[in-house]
Amino acid sequence: MNALIFIGGPLLFLLLIIIAMGLRIVQQYERGVVFRLGKVTGRVREPGLRVIIPVIDRMVKVNMQTVTMGVPAQEGITRDNVTLRVDAVVYFRVVDAIKAIVNVQNYLYAVSQVAQTSLRSVIGQSDLDDVLSERERINAQLQLIIDAPTEGPWGIKIERVEVKDVQLPESMKRSMSRQAEAERERRARIIAADGEFQASQKLAQAARTMSDDPGALQLRLLQTVVEVAAEKNSTLVMPFPVELLRFLDKASPIARDERPDLPGKPDLPGGPTVSSTPPPGGTPSSYALDAPAPEVHAASLANVVIPPAEVPPLDIPPADLPAR
Repeated sequence: MNALIFIGGPLLFLLLIIIAMGLRIVQQYERGVVFRLGKVTGRVREPGLRVIIPVIDRMVKVNMQTVTMGVPAQEGITRDNVTLRVDAVVYFRVVDAIKAIVNVQNYLYAVSQVAQTSLRSVIGQSDLDDVLSERERINAQLQLIIDAPTEGPWGIKIERVEVKDVQLPESMKRSMSRQAEAERERRARIIAADGEFQASQKLAQAARTMSDDPGALQLRLLQTVVEVAAEKNSTLVMPFPVELLRFLDKASPIARDERPDLPGKPDLPGGPTVSSTPPPGGTPSSYALDAPAPEVHAASLANVVIPPAEVPPLDIPPADLPAR
């Protein structure tokens, strides 16, 4: 009896050790892949306490959480021959634990290499403006390229790819700065020209409105004078009203073309009237003046030109001259 107890005690302890070696705890975010004599069993162990056969079975735990992997900065040449350095971040998770363990040796390293090569490929197929402005399209294209060789064969799902930083050469940065400055200047000039155009339209409309009523122009002039007079050190020069000149021009009683002129004779103000016909019973030599010649200043006759052909010569015989 004592010998049985002496032999059964170590056997029981050895059995407990063997059972303990076959116990495995699978976490909620993990899945267990069991290899029995090197061959994968048909099912994946779910989270909880799981029992395997010691020495015969081997369990490999696979993390099913989403993994965030940074892609190192890759230097590439865009389609328009600009050298860039672009880095990204990849979000992926394992959807098939057996494929992730059996089909690829190290799926983390494999996904990293695929992401780097895909990033270079996308940079080479895109222009600089597309890389800088169309980030969403670049991210979606990278996700499709990386997901194609990983989901089916490796059991890894690429959830999202984000381009983090784009590093440009210093010369390209200066060129882009000048381009942006020129674009802002162009927009400023267009806005200023549009404002001038609208202001000219409003001024033309105001001028048409004021032309219908001359008093409105005078009121506007007075308002301008008031605004200028607000400054104490200003000097005002008031122009002569144009409307007053127009009024005086309309109020003149005699126009230039209404004055009577003698035919063939200059219009001398206050001058004598010469009769061109002889009086009754007289001779041509007895031409007479109708009125005595008044005193005419030389200044009044300075601008008068009398053609010699228009004045008839006086034919007076020598016998009619008075004797001395």
